[in-house]
Amino acid sequence: MSSISKQSNLNIRLDSNLKKEAEELFKSLGLNMTSAINVFLTQSVKEQKIPFEIRRNVPSRKLKKALKETKEIISGKRKAKTYTSTEELFKDLDN
Repeated sequence: MSSISKQSNLNIRLDSNLKKEAEELFKSLGLNMTSAINVFLTQSVKEQKIPFEIRRNVPSRKLKKALKETKEIISGKRKAKTYTSTEELFKDLDN
């Protein structure tokens, strides 16, 4: 007896722009949406986990500091730095 697997349908709702971008990506990889989702599900079951890291997008301390500085400059609480050369700018960025 042959081992023909039964097929099942999966209906999902997603943002139309996300769908279009994903389809373009998968096409460039030689896959269609169904194949890409099957790869994801197969790998998830095989590894018994989501096959990539899921984490919150938390800004770093350095980014938080830069955002605070930007707000202060925009609100007039702080004067923006100026530079006389790109070398001076890059030196300051390295600090």
